[in-house]
Amino acid sequence: MCFDGWIAGLGTSSGTRVVLGHWPRSPFGAFSDVMLERADGERLLLAPTEETADFVAGTYVFDTVRVVPVRVGVARPGGRDVTWTVTAGSLRLCFGTGRRGPLGYLLRAVPGALARRPAWIALTDRPARILLPGVRTRGSARAGRREWYGARDLWPIRAVSGSFDGTDLGGPAAVRPPVRFGFGSVPGRPALVRVTTTVALGPGSD
Repeated sequence: MCFDGWIAGLGTSSGTRVVLGHWPRSPFGAFSDVMLERADGERLLLAPTEETADFVAGTYVFDTVRVVPVRVGVARPGGRDVTWTVTAGSLRLCFGTGRRGPLGYLLRAVPGALARRPAWIALTDRPARILLPGVRTRGSARAGRREWYGARDLWPIRAVSGSFDGTDLGGPAAVRPPVRFGFGSVPGRPALVRVTTTVALGPGSD
């Protein structure tokens, strides 16, 4: 199963860490989902339908799952920087990206067809671990599933604001400690990654 889109990973000064998956192309059609880990360690999934919630929760680990409308807007209010707005149940989130750095240009130079291949992704796993501690490009998930993350671009996230369950999230912060939804975390510095994710279902998976 192939999911093509973006993953945004960011920390906040309140201690809540957020991972947004925005998938214009997926086996479920276009959808977005949000994973949050609170400062106390509670892991939550916000997904738009029972079908997507079941699949994501069957791949990653959560303490709480909420099926809520998830809406994502992307705009360029002025200049090159991009502003993303996210509403998902009680979550209100806004973040802005800066200019891509050298790693972003390097990832962008890799042909898309190559970047999606599991063999290439396996080759880049070790360099990714060195350049972006905590990040893994391949690994095992729940129910015997396997995953490959083919990164194709990267931008820094410079500004963050929002609230969750009526509590202010605060400003941008490092993703510390790393999130614990699966076999790896997102980059420690808040970032938006253009990515193609491939999930191989294990025995007995639907």
